[in-house]
Amino acid sequence: MSTPERLIEATRELLWERGYVGTSPKAIQQQAGAGQGSMYHHFTGKSDLALAAVRRTAEELRASAEVTLGGDGTAYERISGYLLRERDVLRGCPVGRLTMDPDIIADDELRAPVDETLDWLRGRLAAIVQEGQKRGELSPALVPADIAATVVATVQGGYVLARASGSTAPFDAGVRGLLALLTPHLRDASRRRPGG
Repeated sequence: MSTPERLIEATRELLWERGYVGTSPKAIQQQAGAGQGSMYHHFTGKSDLALAAVRRTAEELRASAEVTLGGDGTAYERISGYLLRERDVLRGCPVGRLTMDPDIIADDELRAPVDETLDWLRGRLAAIVQEGQKRGELSPALVPADIAATVVATVQGGYVLARASGSTAPFDAGVRGLLALLTPHLRDASRRRPGG
């Protein structure tokens, strides 16, 4: 791995564990096995490196979510697959946790990839709900944007509750509850219109 890559990966890990203030240039250099000269040769400073790290984390979150959301199956199957996919629940979301970092939120440039990722996720989920409605899989009574916001809030809130309790049980309960609320809105297969 190149020095810039090691620096970005070290920063990503430290931001997830410690937040922006707790991620010192010295800690980044130690974790990356890079000297101060190397760091400042490739990046103008901590903020520049943090931005590269936040962008990388956001890109990876979108790519991993798209594996499930863009897969085969009904809208409900894809949404439930996203909700039930394997996660390190007790560590929390590497993007969602950045929303609780006052230094990230106060900096428009650092906050932008976080906002863009959460907006993308809500938009992607809303499009899946709309697709399910067009195919006759989901009730037309559902408001796609509201369902998308609820899915994101359940996941992000589930992380917070799990971390607070030291158990994945609250996250799992939130997911089960949301899926139970969606189930009555599934349309009977015999009433589906072929081809949407």
